[in-house]
Amino acid sequence: MGKQLVAVAPRVAKLLDYEDRELLPHEVKVNVMYASPKHGSELADFRGETPFLREQFDPEWQLFLPREEDEGVKFGEWNMGNQWVGVIVERGSQVTDYDIGDWVCSYGGIRETHIVPAVDNYRLRKMPKGMSWKNAVCYDPAQFALGGVRDAHVRPGDAVAVIGLGAIGQIAAQIAKKAGASFVAVVDPIEIRRNVALKNGADAAFDPVHEDVGLELKKATGKRGVDVIIETSASVHALQDALRGLAYGGTIAYVGWAKPFPAGLNFGREAHFNNAKIIFSRAASEPNPDYPRWNRRRIEDVCWEMLASGFIHAEDIVFPVVPFAECAEAYCEFVDRKPELSIKMGITFEKQG
Repeated sequence: MGKQLVAVAPRVAKLLDYEDRELLPHEVKVNVMYASPKHGSELADFRGETPFLREQFDPEWQLFLPREEDEGVKFGEWNMGNQWVGVIVERGSQVTDYDIGDWVCSYGGIRETHIVPAVDNYRLRKMPKGMSWKNAVCYDPAQFALGGVRDAHVRPGDAVAVIGLGAIGQIAAQIAKKAGASFVAVVDPIEIRRNVALKNGADAAFDPVHEDVGLELKKATGKRGVDVIIETSASVHALQDALRGLAYGGTIAYVGWAKPFPAGLNFGREAHFNNAKIIFSRAASEPNPDYPRWNRRRIEDVCWEMLASGFIHAEDIVFPVVPFAECAEAYCEFVDRKPELSIKMGITFEKQG
């Protein structure tokens, strides 16, 4: 009998018991050592606020259409979580690419064990020696960060701003700087997030609550504005700031998953005068804008190499780190109620260490 993190009701999480099923020949069983939840799209589901409870995207029609009645978020059953790192403890008879004792990372909920396919499953990633578990659990946000940087066509010498400093924004700022951007500004109302981005290479940081971000970006670039803005916050006010701080003819890569905007977004101001371009960026949508050279698989492969090699530095991004036994209350506290106390929460399974 193991325990897993479950959303039992809107804004209520608990650790509940589960039982593992029998291992199939093509699978491995993993004892989880570390894990991390999402702080974005998953949180909207947890709060019961997602606009997609009754709709889902139909890839055939490329439209949002009504869900079947039994689909959607199932409180009391939903094992919350995004990424985990663990050690293989059992192996099926058909598995040849993994050994007992291998450290691996993959997608899945926050629970003590996982049983996953281990034949032709490139998403079951082997952890190379010396790779940080904190880098590993940033595998998913790194993909959307890289997608945003690529879709915005960041080039050496560009001035770039990244708005929203969760894990996606933090990693996007690092990639943009290392890709040759001459100036990278970051924007977030939470001080700890701005400080982490500055520590990891950003050139300037702005607080949108107390500063006119558009004006500050123009000041920092000699009135020109930044060439590219990567917007991850999905805030209506952030998009207006982005349009004010963007250079004439510049590009906004809109990475955040927005809700319906209230009044306040005005395309008749800077957007209309400055020939702004907005690109909606989603690394998981196929075909990729650079298909056939790029697809989701290539983005994942490149991100894993960036994380494994240390090109991306996530030690400061995964914060705070809490014991598994406390993760239900910690999720409610650090992810839902007081996001100013976290960037991307990490979870350690100390009793298995």
